[in-house]
This record gives sequence, structure tokens and C-alpha cells, in this order.
Amino acid sequence: MGSMFRATTICGVKKDGKVALAGDGQVTMSESIIFKSSAHKVRRIYNGKVVIGFAGGAADAFALCEKFENMLNKFSGNLMRSAVELAETWRNDKARQLEAMMIVADKDSLLVVSGNGDVIEPDEGVVAIGSGGNYALAAAKALNQNTNLSAKEIARKALEIASQICVFTNDNITVEEV
Repeated sequence: MGSMFRATTICGVKKDGKVALAGDGQVTMSESIIFKSSAHKVRRIYNGKVVIGFAGGAADAFALCEKFENMLNKFSGNLMRSAVELAETWRNDKARQLEAMMIVADKDSLLVVSGNGDVIEPDEGVVAIGSGGNYALAAAKALNQNTNLSAKEIARKALEIASQICVFTNDNITVEEV
């Protein structure tokens, strides 16, 4: 685990034909120093049609983001195919294991690309990664099952709740929706 691996939370929600990703802005060095509080770990790529959020070592996360965007270009924006190809490449690169995870989404799909090269599609249309991931996931599931909030509102609220519990998650939240 890299020094910044625990330093973020990303939550994705798919509901009513919309997919939203929310992420906080905290970058933590070692166990105790808040290095930056306004990083953007959720962003639009592929002409705004795809949203990605990443958790992990900053350099690895950016490398992963770039590789994923290259796959999207290669496979004409096919999210699943791009994620699977990226995961295979990642798994087969024995020289360099990237210490990062990503949530990727387009208007139809929500996927997690894990640190060991797995591609996971969540059952309930709710997923979260990073240090506060379990808190955000629990909050998002509860909100999804018991409220009429939108995907965007659930993702934001789940991050707010995680930021109140997890010291590696702050409330400087970015939300993107497709």
C-alpha cells in the first residue's frame, strides 16, 4: 500500500437512468499530514461521455486514468471492453503493479476496476472505494433503498457522511453525472 492509498473516498450511484460519481478532495501524506484538500479525483473524459473517479497513489491513479482513456479511444467508448482490456494489461504487467482503484461510468454502466486487475459491476447500482469507501457504501445503500433522492444527491450525501466518520476523507466534494 502506497503512502496516499487511504487518502480518498469515491462513491458511484446508478439510478433512474443517471449515473453519478462523487469524490472528496483530500490528499494525505503518510498517516497524519493533509497535503492538499482540493484535489479533483472525479473527472470527465472521452468528450464528457465518461466519468471516472480514482483512489490510490496519485502517480499510479493518473497513469491508470491515462491508460483507461487510451482504451476508450481504441474501443470507441465501449466502457466494459475498455475496463476489461485495461484490467488484463494491468494484471499482466508484472514489473509494475499500480496501487490504485477506479470507478468508471457512462450513461449505461457503473464499474469498479480494482487494484489487482478485476472488473466488478455492482449489484444494486451503488459502489464506493477508498479510505471511507465502506462508510460511503453503507450510506449510499441506505439512501438508495429508503429515499427518492437522485443518483447525484445520493452520491454527494454518502460522501458527506463518510467525511464525518473517516479522517482521510474531507467534505470538499466533486460530483459529476452522466
